[in-house]
Amino acid sequence: MVNNVKVEQVEIIEEHVNELSDLLIKVIEDDASIGFLPPLQFSAAKKYWMNVLNPEVLLFVAKINNQIVGSVQLHLCTKQNGGHRAEIAKLMTHPNYRRNGIGRSLMKKAEERAKQEGRSLLVLDTREGDPSNLLYSSIGYIQVGKIPYYAKSANGELHSTVLYYKFF
Repeated sequence: MVNNVKVEQVEIIEEHVNELSDLLIKVIEDDASIGFLPPLQFSAAKKYWMNVLNPEVLLFVAKINNQIVGSVQLHLCTKQNGGHRAEIAKLMTHPNYRRNGIGRSLMKKAEERAKQEGRSLLVLDTREGDPSNLLYSSIGYIQVGKIPYYAKSANGELHSTVLYYKFF
């Protein structure tokens, strides 16, 4: 377990775009299923990050020695009937820092902020069989189902996604 992890909200993407782009490329190269396929070009990663932040999307990063080693997004629902909910998206940890509590720390920060925003329901999805399933279950997320053939991997194989929720 890494003790010197600092989790903070990113409000100005330009200050972090290169590090975040590198992180995204590394996790995609390591077979993460977060919407991209390898090889991911730096320009595509940078374009993605430059369009992430808006009033409904909050971005948190984990840093060790002032270096970004992970991130997660909290998407606040803006529909009239959804002001009580938010979605966790694109939780990622640099492959060299996995299994050190970084994902757990990022999730804790996102949940704390969700509560501050008056949200009582969080939802998320992840590829079936990924280690993230264990993390989400261990921190109280409840599996509600699977969607088969949801995400394609680099080799063309189709994978199920698992849907989770947490109510507090």
